[in-house]
Amino acid sequence: MSDFRVILLHTLAEFEIELDELAIDRLCTYYELLIEWNEKINLTALTAPENVALKHFTDSLMLLRYIDIEKDARVIDVGTGAGFPGLVLKIARPDIRLTLLDSLQKRLTFLDAVCQALEIDDVELIHSRAEDGARTERRDSFDIAVSRAVASMNTLCEYDMPYVKVGGRFIAMKGKDAESELADAQNAISQLGGKLIAKHDFVLGSAGERSIIEIEKTAPTPKNYPRKSKQIKNKPL
Repeated sequence: MSDFRVILLHTLAEFEIELDELAIDRLCTYYELLIEWNEKINLTALTAPENVALKHFTDSLMLLRYIDIEKDARVIDVGTGAGFPGLVLKIARPDIRLTLLDSLQKRLTFLDAVCQALEIDDVELIHSRAEDGARTERRDSFDIAVSRAVASMNTLCEYDMPYVKVGGRFIAMKGKDAESELADAQNAISQLGGKLIAKHDFVLGSAGERSIIEIEKTAPTPKNYPRKSKQIKNKPL
C-alpha cells in the first residue's frame, strides 16, 4: 500500500468520510498526477502527501457533509484550478453532471489528463474567464455553482451566481475570514438574486477554520451582471 493511500485513508477516517475502493483508487491516481504535472506547471504549492490529503481532498469532500446535492445535479466549479473541489466531488459522487471552468488552458489540459487516467468521460471542461462564460448558454443553467479559494465573497458572488438557475444554489468554500467576507457581500447577494441559507463552520484539523457558505438563487440575476473583470475587481458590489 502506497504511503499516500495510508495517509489518505487515515485522514478520511478522522473526518468520518466514507468512500468506496474505486474512489480511493482514483484519488491516489489523482495525487500522483498532481505531483507529476506540478513539476511542469504551477498547480499547487501544497504537495506533501499530508497536505494534499487534508487541505485539498478532504477539504473538498467536506462539502458533501453540509450540502445536499441531488442525484444527477448539474454542477459547475468556477475557477477550478487543479480541480478542487469539483473533480474530487465527481470522484465521490459519479452521478453529478460536472463542468470545470478555468481561465488557464494548461490547468484544463491537466484536468483532461486526470479524467482520462481515471476513466471519467462525462466531465465538461471550459476554457473561459468566469465573467465571460456567464454570458453564454451556460447562464441560469446549473443546480449548483461552487468555488473554493478564488476571490473575496462579494466578488465571487458576481462570478458564480449568474450560472445558477432560480432555485439552485451558489456554494462558497471559505477560510477563517468567512464571517467578515460574508458581511461585506450582503449587498452583492441581494443585488444578484440570492438569499443566504446557511454558513456551515468547521475545523479542518491542523488546517484550521473553514466555512461553507450556502446561497439560494431566489430571482434571476439582472442582465447587466456580471460586469467586466476590471469593474468587478475595482468596484465590488
